[in-house]
Amino acid sequence: MKPKIEHITLQSNGLPSTQELLEIAGKMTGDYLLLNLKPTIVEMGDNALPRLIRAAEETDAAMVYSDYLAVKEGETERHPVIDYQEGSLRDDFDFGQVVLIRTKWLKKWGEEVAADENRHYQFAAWYDFRLFLSRCGLLFHLNETLYTIVEEDTRKSGEKQFDYVNPRNREVQIEMERACTEHLRQLNALIDTTSYGEIDFNEGDFEVEASVVIPVFNRAKTVADAVKSALSQETKFAFNVIVVDNHSTDGTAEILAELAQNHENLVVLNPHRRDLGIGGCWNLAFNNEHCGRFAVQLDSDDLYSSPQTLQKIVEAFHEQRAAMIVGSYRMCNFQLETLPPGIIDHREWTDANGPNNALRINGLGAPRAFFTPLARQIQFPNTSYGEDYAMGLAFSRQWRIGRIYDELYLCRRWEGNSDAALPVEKVNANNLYKDRLRTMELMARRKMNQ
Repeated sequence: MKPKIEHITLQSNGLPSTQELLEIAGKMTGDYLLLNLKPTIVEMGDNALPRLIRAAEETDAAMVYSDYLAVKEGETERHPVIDYQEGSLRDDFDFGQVVLIRTKWLKKWGEEVAADENRHYQFAAWYDFRLFLSRCGLLFHLNETLYTIVEEDTRKSGEKQFDYVNPRNREVQIEMERACTEHLRQLNALIDTTSYGEIDFNEGDFEVEASVVIPVFNRAKTVADAVKSALSQETKFAFNVIVVDNHSTDGTAEILAELAQNHENLVVLNPHRRDLGIGGCWNLAFNNEHCGRFAVQLDSDDLYSSPQTLQKIVEAFHEQRAAMIVGSYRMCNFQLETLPPGIIDHREWTDANGPNNALRINGLGAPRAFFTPLARQIQFPNTSYGEDYAMGLAFSRQWRIGRIYDELYLCRRWEGNSDAALPVEKVNANNLYKDRLRTMELMARRKMNQ
């Protein structure tokens, strides 16, 4: 018997209310719902709908989604999306614009939500629903281009990546956090922050109290500014600056050698290995005998906001009894003029729920600082993307992460930034890796909670 399909286009650009989805659920009489998530025209490809149905029938998936073609400024490009996994908890996960949903699960979700006022959302209903779907069955990615859309958001990837922390979206983020927290509770993966262990800051012997760590590769344009920003810190304790020059070939090494001649507290490390990513460079720094009790991040593109940044961070470790501290930063250009979205302070982080909400968002903030003995226990993954996020998730499972909501850091955007404008394939690879980190973390948290 041929499955009955019903087609609906959302008018809320991917953020329908619970009431809107409940009304759709109440109208459904067919086996499947083909849902257009945005109120823009979609041109389905030849045999696309039968292909989606076949995938759903043969996999028994709760939802099927596919790659697509996007028309941008008159040019048509293939837009691949990535496979869904258990850690695909970002509320902006890209399913494309068209998804095929098994109606029975939409109705089941509707029954649950109708009986639970806490799951009535203005913005997070779709997020809540697709998390529910992931608990019910497979969210199957068919990596075939089955339809064409006109892409309206033509911003570069580097401009889009901070949408999730834009203060203007705060009301949306609060709802998304509620939905994610409930999902983690259903999975027995919630962190109880009242059970964190105490930190012994007297552990270990260190020649300095803090080290600013700067991994660098071919940043002759920016590295001197970064190092001088670190060296100019005014503190009540001894500190040094550790730069790990990962085989630069553009004159970076010569700039660092000249700076080192005039600054005794500048340590330049040159790895023997040639397979180190940013995470591997970090490991080299905090495993080094010169590393201080606290290791504080500074990217080779960026600057500290003031000479008091390092002092504030170390004081926060002691005041908040935290194993890791994360500050706030301002997006700016090379003239230090503010760029959208401005100050990024990650206000969504709370003592009670920050470690749980960390699985929903795509980063924790900057600058990041670590209690060195614990960082040495965990070690960064040897990657050049997501290595700091992986470390933050691991810390948050066991120890308190403290926050400083004042601006401490200037994140300078320029065309040479490694993430200023990435092709979709690279964005997908990055997102797939962070989803993998979340999947690992979910598994570790469930194991811990057993």
